[in-house]
Amino acid sequence: MLASENGALRGGKVGGVGDVVRDLPLALAAAGWQISVATPSYGSLHRLPGAARLATVDVDFRGSVHSVDVWGIEVDTSGVKHIVFDHALFAQYGGGRIYHQDEAARPFASDANTFAFFCAAAAQWISASDRRPDVVHLHDWHAAFYLILAKYDGQIAGIRDIRTVFTIHNLAYQGTRPFRGDASSLEAWYQNLQPDYATIVDPRYADCVNPMASAIRLADRVSTVSPTYADEICRPSNPETGFIGGEGLEADLSRARDDGRLNGILNGCYYDQPIGRRPGWQRLLSMIETQLQAWQKEQPSNEAHELALQRLTSLPKRRPSHLMTSIGRLVEQKAALLLHEFDDGGTPLGRIAEAAGRGSVIVVLGSGDPHLEARMLQVAQHTPNLVFLQGYSEDLAAPLYRGGDLFLMPSSFEPCGISQMLAMRSAQPCVVHGVGGLKDTVDDGLTGFVFDGHSPDEQAREFIKTTARALDIRSDDPIAWQNVCQAAAACRFDWAAAAEKTIDTLYGEGNDR
Repeated sequence: MLASENGALRGGKVGGVGDVVRDLPLALAAAGWQISVATPSYGSLHRLPGAARLATVDVDFRGSVHSVDVWGIEVDTSGVKHIVFDHALFAQYGGGRIYHQDEAARPFASDANTFAFFCAAAAQWISASDRRPDVVHLHDWHAAFYLILAKYDGQIAGIRDIRTVFTIHNLAYQGTRPFRGDASSLEAWYQNLQPDYATIVDPRYADCVNPMASAIRLADRVSTVSPTYADEICRPSNPETGFIGGEGLEADLSRARDDGRLNGILNGCYYDQPIGRRPGWQRLLSMIETQLQAWQKEQPSNEAHELALQRLTSLPKRRPSHLMTSIGRLVEQKAALLLHEFDDGGTPLGRIAEAAGRGSVIVVLGSGDPHLEARMLQVAQHTPNLVFLQGYSEDLAAPLYRGGDLFLMPSSFEPCGISQMLAMRSAQPCVVHGVGGLKDTVDDGLTGFVFDGHSPDEQAREFIKTTARALDIRSDDPIAWQNVCQAAAACRFDWAAAAEKTIDTLYGEGNDR
């Protein structure tokens, strides 16, 4: 597997890709497959405990030959091999950083430099291996350049005929860069390439390569991380109705579907570890305060941390009548409906907090887009029972999943989603938008609460109404509420089942084009 993230390595994960690349290989290994997972080192991962240098490969990149060290990292006894490629170019934008925010005029420029080099290193490593893999499984646009190299670089021997699988985690990010004329461009990176430009061109910009589109066209199999998302992305997006679909790639995806190459396989969740006790309210407040103080030491002038610490002192001393939680990155996909601005300037989050009353509390844990962070802070400043925790901490997320009463996840679109599975696993029902993997995992009125709508404004209003409906059931019908909690906790989205489908539909013999 080639990916930008690997949650099995400390410091190797930012979002959901890292979760999948950590968990799916374990299930595949348990099914008898030998799995290697490779990422860049980002200047730090090769220093983790258990790391050992395995080899060095020479990589032709930008017209020069670079020696890249290949490290193996022993994580556990599962049999999954964790590989990182180390070179100064993987840390040129700051050691330990996986992604970088570029100016609007040059989107993806820094990250495309990193991952174009990563794919070149991976291609050379696979080419030089004594035993070449049966399948190369690529995750999102960051790994897609491998397919371009395998198809069009004749100097990298022996990889063109290896079966390839490309998994789409999020079509909102496609990695589009110019063919030429920029330091971050296809011809600047790969000077031995002889491509068919029609196969790798962006459908909107005729002078650009689109790695996501290229992989959809070139891979032997294409998958997404839920069946409903696989259907949605074959239709065009429509901002007026609030529908997020193929994001310009729906024609390519429809062809892949019609060719029998596109499959939707729901991600999983592990249930083999005890969930632990639900934390008491004062214990939860103490944990939040400890984390905020640690963040404040790192960022002493951060206004969000200061407000959250002040807010803790004014919260109810006893457990709130309703504790609502929301955990996720503050990006447009996740936060647009939380922060949707109505004509009067109000937001769904503010209205939900107001309707629930001062005896209830909403805790939001997440960071991401600076604009959305600022907007969330602004809402928190005017909402006394909202606690905005600007950051992320696994040590804080786990007790919030266990301790919350109702989880809010109104994603505008959701390829799969892991947060709703983790909340449900802890018997915390969710309010979700009926899209993608959320539609595939939450049954309205049975295991949680689902809303829809034919425009962003209507979706935002239905989100408010559905949250109110859930809280009314919790207040007025404890038996019905307990049934929903128990049904949510009983759901099983099994990684073993996902691995079996992956093997049968993506890896298996006889599925060639």
